[in-house]
Amino acid sequence: MTTTDWGATVAEAGTGEYADVNGLHLYYETHGAGRPVVLLHGGLGSGEMFGPVVPLLSADHRVVLPDLQGHGRTADIDRPIDTRLMADDIAALIGHLGLDKPDVVGYSLGGGVAFWTAVDHPDLIRRMVMVSTNVTRDAIYADMLAQQGNVTPEAAEFMKDTPMYQLYARVAPRPEDFGRLVRKIGESMAKDFDFREEVRNLKVPTLFACADADMFPPSHAVEVFALLDGGQRDGGWMGEGRPKGGHALAILPGLTHYDIGRSPLLAEAILAFIDAPEAGAG
Repeated sequence: MTTTDWGATVAEAGTGEYADVNGLHLYYETHGAGRPVVLLHGGLGSGEMFGPVVPLLSADHRVVLPDLQGHGRTADIDRPIDTRLMADDIAALIGHLGLDKPDVVGYSLGGGVAFWTAVDHPDLIRRMVMVSTNVTRDAIYADMLAQQGNVTPEAAEFMKDTPMYQLYARVAPRPEDFGRLVRKIGESMAKDFDFREEVRNLKVPTLFACADADMFPPSHAVEVFALLDGGQRDGGWMGEGRPKGGHALAILPGLTHYDIGRSPLLAEAILAFIDAPEAGAG
C-alpha cells in the first residue's frame, strides 16, 4: 500500500460535493450515471490521479470519487491514517448517498480501504476490486520497504517539486498540512500486517489486480488468488472450476505500480469483472 503514486493525471471534472460522515467533511465527485461504482485513490493522491480511467468507467456507471481523509479536498482530522477507519468513512458515504450495493474499487492505499469495506461491511457492497494492494507487508520488495522508511515529515520538503505536492497544494483546504499527512502515511506504512486470513474469509466477490512490475512480485498476486480459491483446478468449459466466491485475478502487462491507476487496461479489467453476469445467472 504505497504512498508514492507519482505522475497523477487529472480526471475530467465531475460534480463535487461534501458529505459530513464520521467527523469528516468528506469531498466526493460524481461522474456519469448507472449502477454505482465507488472509486478510491492511492496514498498522497486524490481522485484526479485516475485520469482517463474515470471517463471509461463512467460511460455506463455512476462513479463516486471521494478524496480520502487528509487527501485532496478532504481536510485531515485528529486520527491516524488507517485503512480500516477510512473504510468506515466509505460505508457511511454509501449510506449518506443511498447507494444500492455499489461496486467498490480501490488502488494502493484505496485498495486497502476497499478491502476493509468488504471485510467489515459486506452487506453494503456488491463486488470489490483491489488494485496494487499487498495483503502482507513482507510481500513488498526490500528496497521499497527501505524507501517507505524514509517517508517522514522531513521528506515533505523534498516533495515540493513533485506533481503530487503541486496537486495537493492546489486543492487542499489547508496546504500547510502536507507534512502532517506525510508523517501519518509514514507511520501507517511502518506497521507490520498480515491480512491473509481476512482475504480467505472474504464474502464479497473480489478482483485482485496488479501490474506485472508492481511493488510486490506477481507471486504475491497468485498467493492472494489462491486464498480466494483461485488457481486450484482447471476452470472448466462452463467456468464450473472457477473460484467458488466469484473471485478473479488480473496481472496487467507493461505496467508498474505508478501508472496502473490511470491505464485503460485497468478500466477494461474492472469493467469485465463488475459487468460480468452474477454467478448462476443466464
